[in-house]
Amino acid sequence: MPRDRLRSTSPNDVERVRRQYQESEQRFRALLESLPKVAVQGYDRDRRVIYWNEASTTLYGYTADEASGRLLEDLIIPDEMREGMIEAHRAWVEEGKEIPAEEIELEHHSGERVPVFSHHVMLGEHTDSPLMFCVDVDLSDQKRAHRDLAFVTHFDTLTHLPNRNAFETELEGALESCLRRHAGLALIYLDVDRFSEINDALGYEQGDRLLVELARRLGQEQRLTDLISRVSTDEFVLAFPGVNQREDVHRLIGKVQQALRRPFAVANGERRISAALGVSLFPENGLSARELIRNADVAKNRAKLDGPGGLQFFQQHHHDELIREQRMVEQLERAIEHRELSLHYQPQVSVASGRIENLEALLRWQPRDSSAFVSPGEFIPLAERSGLIHRLGDWVMEEACRQQAAWRRAGFTESRVDINLSGRQMLRSDTLARFEACLARHGLTPRDVGIELTENVLIEAEPQVLEDLRRLYHRGVRIAIDDFGTGYSSLSYLKHFPVTALKVDRTFMRDAARQPEDRAIMEGAIFIGHRLGLEVVAEGVESAEQLDLIREMHCDLAQGYFFYHPMPAPDIQVLLSDTAGWSASPS
Repeated sequence: MPRDRLRSTSPNDVERVRRQYQESEQRFRALLESLPKVAVQGYDRDRRVIYWNEASTTLYGYTADEASGRLLEDLIIPDEMREGMIEAHRAWVEEGKEIPAEEIELEHHSGERVPVFSHHVMLGEHTDSPLMFCVDVDLSDQKRAHRDLAFVTHFDTLTHLPNRNAFETELEGALESCLRRHAGLALIYLDVDRFSEINDALGYEQGDRLLVELARRLGQEQRLTDLISRVSTDEFVLAFPGVNQREDVHRLIGKVQQALRRPFAVANGERRISAALGVSLFPENGLSARELIRNADVAKNRAKLDGPGGLQFFQQHHHDELIREQRMVEQLERAIEHRELSLHYQPQVSVASGRIENLEALLRWQPRDSSAFVSPGEFIPLAERSGLIHRLGDWVMEEACRQQAAWRRAGFTESRVDINLSGRQMLRSDTLARFEACLARHGLTPRDVGIELTENVLIEAEPQVLEDLRRLYHRGVRIAIDDFGTGYSSLSYLKHFPVTALKVDRTFMRDAARQPEDRAIMEGAIFIGHRLGLEVVAEGVESAEQLDLIREMHCDLAQGYFFYHPMPAPDIQVLLSDTAGWSASPS
């Protein structure tokens, strides 16, 4: 070495370098301690602990004193990783092969596995005293989040049953197996009847308990190959591979129904439930999981139309009809904009004088590409099921008030117009307020437009709806019970309802002349109505014989083809303009 180089290395320089090294080491240790959530351990050449921060204690369960001097492999390395870890450390120290950073699972003091991302740093690797520092980041929260996400992705969090996506995947596998074995499969779609009422009456916690118990019962009788899923709030789907005979399908349906029949324990007692069941069969009703589920759902919806506890097997015409109904809904949605809707009016005639007293507004729909009207019996129920009834109801309300205001301006001040409000409309809390606003907007009084409701609507109405009806009643709005005798038909309800009139259903009128029972019902309804101070209207009067009959019974008003068919507004105006029209004659 040159003499000038030797002269340059003075004792002061050595001391300065030594201090710098110590300061660097202190800064390094301070950095390690400043990372409270990062576990850092230091190991000597023999893999014995020389450093153990507080985060390592939190992560692995050993204190610094407990860990100091112990071998790495005896502390946190699982048995299956020991030899690999020792070899990797030797290769770094002796050959310079770095240990790659990676996600691994190390061992806690308790024996549990701890997921970490582990990174390694070697200091003094070319000296006789290399030090290895392991920097471990706890991945427990991330792993737990991944597990939770995986569970939510595949399972229902309430019942722990597979969700719809997981069920479809499992069902596809079952169908492939059935196809190979030339075996059948039955799929049952279950929808708990009126579950929202259970939640409303008992609370969501009790509703959840009921669903958990139902899931347990449905799974109790399952074979290993059977599948079950909760696909929505109150809907379950069950698949039974290897079912080939129709009697076997009915046996399985019986088991499901039996699980429903036993009462369910809820707060302060028991609750019985029923469910609509729809059944589809493989391969007759579909070859894919999605197709079978869809068809069973279609069958289930048909079963719901039969009332609580309904059961339907899928039939192709159900699906064809559903497609047709969906197209009709789309056409009906456009009908208002295309001016395809209109109101026809059918007069109500005084039985005693033949005078036209009132007009009932009836909705008509004639698509622009058709010369025929669509039957209200077809599109009104469809509008109710689809929720479109609110738009149609608003249109009827507006058009009836507009027309009545026009007739009032033209001098026709005697006849009232009545509109029908459906049960679905009355579920909307502001329906009656909208009715009042419509009257005011067209300058009409409460006596100009009346409303008709079925008795079932009144019986099932919320207290606030009944309160609003009472307010309208006291303002002078005519409120009639339509189709009387076809619903709950409890005359005792009448004294509780704010009504002014009864419209006796046409089915009793049709057979009253020949059937003593129907005649008795007509007479009873008219008598009770009068004793309660109500006006009584006979619907469906189509013959002189029927008119004579209700005249004998002292019925107030009659409505039917014997007098007038429903007519468009211009024809009604001509009728009202004709003095002779005020004294009705059969048309």
